[in-house]
Amino acid sequence: MGFLDTVLGRSRPVRPDLDRLFGLPGAAITLRAGAGFVPTGTGSVCFAAVEGGAFARLKEEVRSLLDVDEGVAGGPVAYSGDAYGYTWLTVRRPGDDLVTLVNDLHAVNTLLQEAGFGPNLLCSLAVFRAEEGGGDGEGRGARDLALVYLYKRGTFYPFAPYGDRAETRDNVLELQVRALLADDLAVEPETDRWFPVWGAPGLGGG
Repeated sequence: MGFLDTVLGRSRPVRPDLDRLFGLPGAAITLRAGAGFVPTGTGSVCFAAVEGGAFARLKEEVRSLLDVDEGVAGGPVAYSGDAYGYTWLTVRRPGDDLVTLVNDLHAVNTLLQEAGFGPNLLCSLAVFRAEEGGGDGEGRGARDLALVYLYKRGTFYPFAPYGDRAETRDNVLELQVRALLADDLAVEPETDRWFPVWGAPGLGGG
């Protein structure tokens, strides 16, 4: 960082470290032991929409990369759009195979980055669900939880929407998870960057 950056309080963007995604399986063990949440097998990569032929090529490359046939109904890869103009690429694997899911998410991010779409990438996430008796320990609260990786920050944060309340989140649970996973993941220190991902695929019925 240069002298002027220091004086003016400016910071350089953090270089994306996609290998941090490989910390998720270890974090999942801690999360289950400490909060009773287990992986659902659903993960997503969110990026700004890619238009026309570029998007068609991207879909084909992802199909080849993950060695799946997207034409098969109920297959492991799906695409969807949201109201904010972002595209979600969703991968589904067995809940007990988080390692494969994380490898898939890492591979898709790497493909997009190497294809020049790094500036389009927003985040990736893996979805977890409370076991019986899990969650907040009081029989209420969020039943689903996402660990969200911010591509441009190289950090994670928890997002816990209430399943029975429209666009409300369990901030207490999120802070508990932050403390729980402090030794497992690079947790985003600025909570104002913990933006909500309402309706993300596989999360809260999304």
